[in-house]
Amino acid sequence: MTTLFGRDYTRRELLDLVGDMSQLAGARKAELVEGIERGSDLIEVFNASGLCFSVLPGRALDIASAHYKGMSLCFRSSTGDVGPAFYEPQGNGWLRGFYGGLTVTCGMTFTGHPEVDPEEENEELGLHGRLAFLPAKNVVANAGWEGEQYVVRMHGTVREAVVFGTNLELTREISTVLGEKSVRIHDRIENLSVDPSPLMFVYHCNPGFPVLDSGTRLLINSEKTTEWLEDREVGPDVYAVARPPQEEAHDDVFVHRPVADADGNVHVGLVNDRLALGLYWKFPIAEIPLVNHWQHFHRGTYVTGVEPGNVSMLGRAWNRREGYLNYIQPGEVREFHLEIGVLDGADEIGALEGKI
Repeated sequence: MTTLFGRDYTRRELLDLVGDMSQLAGARKAELVEGIERGSDLIEVFNASGLCFSVLPGRALDIASAHYKGMSLCFRSSTGDVGPAFYEPQGNGWLRGFYGGLTVTCGMTFTGHPEVDPEEENEELGLHGRLAFLPAKNVVANAGWEGEQYVVRMHGTVREAVVFGTNLELTREISTVLGEKSVRIHDRIENLSVDPSPLMFVYHCNPGFPVLDSGTRLLINSEKTTEWLEDREVGPDVYAVARPPQEEAHDDVFVHRPVADADGNVHVGLVNDRLALGLYWKFPIAEIPLVNHWQHFHRGTYVTGVEPGNVSMLGRAWNRREGYLNYIQPGEVREFHLEIGVLDGADEIGALEGKI
């Protein structure tokens, strides 16, 4: 059954009501051709549940924008959807193409501020790695019935490689089901090299107004949370409630060690109680043991980051010291599953709070 507009429908009932299922859900490919958007391309996804989002094949199949019933679910920066040819890998050049968006995937071999790792490449590693600027190939976007569910799916492959070194291939699938208010991402990373490689993989999710506003609450069950500058342990009184736009630019970053439920899944939420609107994240703790939490409440760039990953966003040295730095062996495959969804109304918000 599919739930739409307050009632349940069978497959046959929906087919009796529409001329084509694109009336209710689907994905359309488009080409971005002007300015620095050139080369990022576009897949527009529509779901009659109220959820719409845009995927960029030229940017690792990340989700550049998302809306629910006309309300943006994420921050959109002044750069726009920068094409991969305009990537500036040195230092903080990554920021010249940081569009915000619902997801910007960081990695695959490095996440963090620019850093030199003398135990590996012994060269400067640019901000948050190369993955977010790598184009996908073999990209397919389609929609169809799978039993009684109508499912929109996109998939493709992205490779991070260098001669005589790294050769990691990411196979990504993104899906949404008609009537549901969620997106599921399934990532599979294989090491095609003959050498082990660091594996640092973080989903940089960027909620913005109107979900993010003064008083917006972060919901997380964290066994331990530390702040980024002194590795000092802090409590929810420091990070749980968003402030209004601030006159002075300032960044705070927190690293949460979340607690999973009985099924091994972590649940995280970001809730605007005034609008009775929120976002949730769900993922297996065995794959994703950390949640990075970025707060940047400056006027004009009002954004927060909820960033699940297998490592923190604090770079190689921190993750090596804290025991989180991962390596993927030749021929090894690692998988990551992430679900991001909308919370609509006090009942859905309360149900998530009960899980957390």
